[in-house]
Amino acid sequence: MNTLIKLEEAALFALGIYLFSLLGFEWWWFAALLLAPDLSMLGYLGGNKAGARAYNFFHHRGIAIAVYLLGIYTLNEWLQLTGVMLFTHSSMDRLFGYGLKYEKGFKFTHLGNLENKKQ
Repeated sequence: MNTLIKLEEAALFALGIYLFSLLGFEWWWFAALLLAPDLSMLGYLGGNKAGARAYNFFHHRGIAIAVYLLGIYTLNEWLQLTGVMLFTHSSMDRLFGYGLKYEKGFKFTHLGNLENKKQ
């Protein structure tokens, strides 16, 4: 992946950390929830189409931002936390080259084929 894109994703990850710091949660919540969106991979138990849809729902930054803004609007810190963690996790995934999934299979992402990813 292009270095500039990786830097952008690192900046977005840092933004997620900053937004978390504005919330009233202990830092152990951040560590405990950082990988939680990957539970959406269980959708693949229902096949590639269901898996891609589940995975993409929980890794779409637009959804993460909408959840966060809804939390701000409703003054619900739990919704804000959910949005921040979805956003931060998605940025981390993209920093490491894991993108949104195509229905063809888990290894096929909008950032390229994971099997062909340079190490």
